[in-house]
Amino acid sequence: MSSWIAAGTSYTNHDIEMIPIYLFYSMFGFQRIGDFAWAGADSQSRGFLIGATAGRTTLAGEGLQHQDGHSHLIASTIPNCISYDPTFHYELAVIFREGLKRMHEKKENIFYYITTMNENYPHPAMPKDKSCEEGILKGMYKIKEFNKYKKTKIQFLGSGTILREMIAGAEILQKEYQIDSEVWSVTSFNELRKDGLEVERYNLLNPDKDFKKSYVDKCLGKTEGPILAASDYMRMNSDQIRPYVNKSFYSLGTDGFGRSDTRKNLRKFFEVDKEHVVTYGLSVLAKEQLIASKYAKEAIKKYKINTDKPMPTKL
Repeated sequence: MSSWIAAGTSYTNHDIEMIPIYLFYSMFGFQRIGDFAWAGADSQSRGFLIGATAGRTTLAGEGLQHQDGHSHLIASTIPNCISYDPTFHYELAVIFREGLKRMHEKKENIFYYITTMNENYPHPAMPKDKSCEEGILKGMYKIKEFNKYKKTKIQFLGSGTILREMIAGAEILQKEYQIDSEVWSVTSFNELRKDGLEVERYNLLNPDKDFKKSYVDKCLGKTEGPILAASDYMRMNSDQIRPYVNKSFYSLGTDGFGRSDTRKNLRKFFEVDKEHVVTYGLSVLAKEQLIASKYAKEAIKKYKINTDKPMPTKL
């Protein structure tokens, strides 16, 4: 990390521009050497920190020391740290290109923290929608829409590896329950929160002017149905945007330790797998009185979900 800081500050100390890229197990970053990360920020380092094998369920079997459920929350405490939790290759490419542009061309004294996973899965082509790239950088964009039945709808917000669980859950909801949904890839809950705070501050300081809308509200304000957000991090990660959403908002996350032996069991333990996404989705819709509660009850039985199991934080 000291080498990264040296390279990241060489533009001012040695008049040599460098953009260092440091890859590490995510828990060996902010968790272990957080003071160095702060020192790097304080000295205006530029560069990329890549938290590999990130998220609390992406890497199983190596003990709790590698299960990262909070590095993005720690990263959010550093003012000039820009952090992202992308799922697909094109998201990473867009973020990287923008980072190089901002740090190298525009000479901004910022640095990037990007989490990457430890799974093999297919990566789709980048959507042709022109707003996709803007959304990736601002923190979220619509990646899929299930609009077959046009009756009941729910909004799914997923980041990192859990986005794939939400897409799979949305497919089950449409196929088996005739429920439509929109799935949003949230590349950065941290960046969305920053935007929300800035817009809120502007509105409070300019009570006589037209109110601005947060980017989250622009995306979700006119959509149908309640919101269910999830990530491979603690619920606090997705809860960051709760104040900027004028809809019913529910979140899932990986609060607790988690000592399961496989990735699948770990996601089941933390209740962020596709089966729990389906069940919680049905329960949310029932609570909002959009469907009968019997569907949620049936899903609980079908997926053998133990409603008496304690919160994962207590196990």
